[in-house]
Amino acid sequence: MAIIKMILAFLMSLSQIFAPVGAVVQTGEGAYFTDWTIEDVFDEDDYIELEKTPGEDFVVLNLTDIQLDDDEVYGANGTCAQELIAKLIEANDPDLITLSGDNAWGTVAYLDLIKWLDSYGIPWAPIMGNHDGQGCISEFWVAYQLANAEYCLFEFGPKDMGYGNYIINVTENGDIVHTFFMMDTHSDAEFTLEDGTVVEGYDHLWENQLLWYEWAVKGIENLAGHKVESTAIMHIPVYEYIEAWDMVSIKNPDGTSKINPEYADIATGECGEVCCPAPVNNGFFDLCKELGSTKTILVGHDHLNDFVINYEGITLAYAVKTGYGCYYDPDIIGGTTITINEKGTAELTQHYYDVVQCGW
Repeated sequence: MAIIKMILAFLMSLSQIFAPVGAVVQTGEGAYFTDWTIEDVFDEDDYIELEKTPGEDFVVLNLTDIQLDDDEVYGANGTCAQELIAKLIEANDPDLITLSGDNAWGTVAYLDLIKWLDSYGIPWAPIMGNHDGQGCISEFWVAYQLANAEYCLFEFGPKDMGYGNYIINVTENGDIVHTFFMMDTHSDAEFTLEDGTVVEGYDHLWENQLLWYEWAVKGIENLAGHKVESTAIMHIPVYEYIEAWDMVSIKNPDGTSKINPEYADIATGECGEVCCPAPVNNGFFDLCKELGSTKTILVGHDHLNDFVINYEGITLAYAVKTGYGCYYDPDIIGGTTITINEKGTAELTQHYYDVVQCGW
């Protein structure tokens, strides 16, 4: 039955599936990106604005690594994902839904995910993970579908930085109170270590993305008249996630690790698998410290991790994996909320659901 549903969905969506192909033939991919140089003046055209209701919190619900493939989307895993997303939305009543990558793993699965999320009529903003585009026509195809969804805020962003680097400013009475940097950490790359060894590993933010981020932080500060607190949402963690966990954890007898009670005031959660950043440090964390805007970095990628650690003044957090696509820990299933208060400060909360709550 699931296979029949998938085939029917594919046939009914043929025009939507092939629309990006026609777009590339007609204009080329470059037409969908923006031109950017460090000399540009940051202004209102460089960000998306969402208005916060005065006196009320602004709630962001993050979903991550849903990662259903075409075979799963009409089966039990697809049903579970829909139910889980519905429960998270009902429980948290978000003003914005974000997705921190590895959103789907196939053409039909992506179109269905877009349909699910659009059906709520809530603005939603995804970034790319290292698997987005796999099982699809191309990563451009994914970006095109996201950019054309009714309630999706996704933008292609500046050229030569990947797909989907864009900025969301939360405003109250016209004043910027919090910024969300949505950034593409790409997929895999080749690196040369200090000793000359060439290794392959997960990618990270590129140098021009760091320049763009610094330009935007300073531009937003200039527009607001003060430094604005921000959150960076990306897929692959920065290198400091390893350092943070090493600092707060102690080894269990079986070789696993847990949070040292001495650090319980600054750390929560689990590290069920080795953190997997790029094999070299790109300096983004240090740049965040230097500029003083970003106080929270939220990532996906490592499905068995959900730790939240205040490390050197910045909260490094893994989003809780959403659903049963790909590998998972049944105790770490759900979503994450970021609540922005009247001062523009972000508070992060993890939300968990078990298989029974998912209707299994």
